[in-house]
Amino acid sequence: MKIIRETLSLEELKQMAKDTFGDMVKAVVDVDSEIIAVDAELHSDLEALLLENGSNQKNLWGINFYPDITDEDFIEFDSMINMRPSQGNISRGVDNEKIKKKIIEVANKWVKR
Repeated sequence: MKIIRETLSLEELKQMAKDTFGDMVKAVVDVDSEIIAVDAELHSDLEALLLENGSNQKNLWGINFYPDITDEDFIEFDSMINMRPSQGNISRGVDNEKIKKKIIEVANKWVKR
């Protein structure tokens, strides 16, 4: 479990996937600070790591990376931490298109494919 502080290669992501779920890496994106925590069994563990490092709950969104997929399905918007009726997000996905775009932007900043 770590916060990405330098560019992560696709090969590094593939190794993380291999070591855990086989084809997937869980991640939590802070859309305000533009950082990502990766490599844990639960999104909530990554969320806690970011909160301990100064992130604000309302800016944290859970996603999954699929390093063997090269199209838009590389990022899956699915996490229990995303269920936030108080923020208008009533699904495990990310319902707000603006936030979704920001997540993709942050992911592309840190993960080189």
